[in-house]
Amino acid sequence: MREIISTDKGPKAIGPYSQAIKANGFVFISGQTAFDPAAGKPIQGDTAKQTERTLENLKAILEAAGSSLDRAVKVSVFLKDMNDFSAMNEVYARYFPASPPARSTVEVARLPRDFRVEIDLIALA
Repeated sequence: MREIISTDKGPKAIGPYSQAIKANGFVFISGQTAFDPAAGKPIQGDTAKQTERTLENLKAILEAAGSSLDRAVKVSVFLKDMNDFSAMNEVYARYFPASPPARSTVEVARLPRDFRVEIDLIALA
């Protein structure tokens, strides 16, 4: 069984994808960026600030699915510039203080709306 997860507390999908899908005991969240759903606009600022907004979006979508960040099992981080790794990692560590999930981090040529970071996540439902 497959359930589409959608919440106004996270950015609306701007294309043919869902915010998240709940299936077989997992929640699969599409890549999130530093878009503020309350303000309806992107967050301006450095990688640390964008990482915080991105993780808040992931957290809100997980909660809408009945899960939480402490149930995350795999995270993929996409950075516009690998020189921002430390700034991203410092914020990331605050959201996963104990038993962090598996993670990949890669540098990409470009992200939607020229964001500095995008993160997707898989968690237990």
